[in-house]
Amino acid sequence: MVERTDEQHAEKMKKKQAAHDKIMATKTQEKGLLIVHTGKGKGKTTAALGMVVRMIGHGRKVGVVQFVKGAMTTGEKAVFDAFPEQIEFKPMGEGFTWNTQDRSRDIALAREAWDEVKRMVADPDYAMVLADELNIVLRYDYLPLDEVLAVLTGRDEMKHVVVTGRNAPEALIEAADLVTEMTMIKHPFRSGVKAQAGIEY
Repeated sequence: MVERTDEQHAEKMKKKQAAHDKIMATKTQEKGLLIVHTGKGKGKTTAALGMVVRMIGHGRKVGVVQFVKGAMTTGEKAVFDAFPEQIEFKPMGEGFTWNTQDRSRDIALAREAWDEVKRMVADPDYAMVLADELNIVLRYDYLPLDEVLAVLTGRDEMKHVVVTGRNAPEALIEAADLVTEMTMIKHPFRSGVKAQAGIEY
């Protein structure tokens, strides 16, 4: 490893700062983003909830609809209950489809949850709407993809929408402004460790 003097380091950082400032000067547009978190790795909902917390910190109102979760109490609900004026948090699922084993009921619950998402997307009071695990619902064809895309792409130009879940449809990825794929490298579940409070829920 080559040791740099303080002066050399300062000169290098000065050049980096100038290059960064030049790039940032070209980023002038502000708009609502369609954000997708997908992939097999852990952290899709967690990352989305981090953005929800940021919005709350900026005094903005957020709507969260959980399509699959709802069968268990989560730590995030307890936290968000402390901000009733800024967040509407609606867990509307009953667990994963292999738990419920009732396709018609799953479809009905997905429709109810989607109606809530549509209401929030249409309401100008909400700066951000999180449709948690919507990708799972789309994968099982519980909602028409065309309808979902029409609502998400037809939203107000300053509205942020975040969609989470594995196996995001290609058309949704194409429509999104920001897509992150979580890749699983290692997970304790594979070593026999169960889901734990504060980590998974």
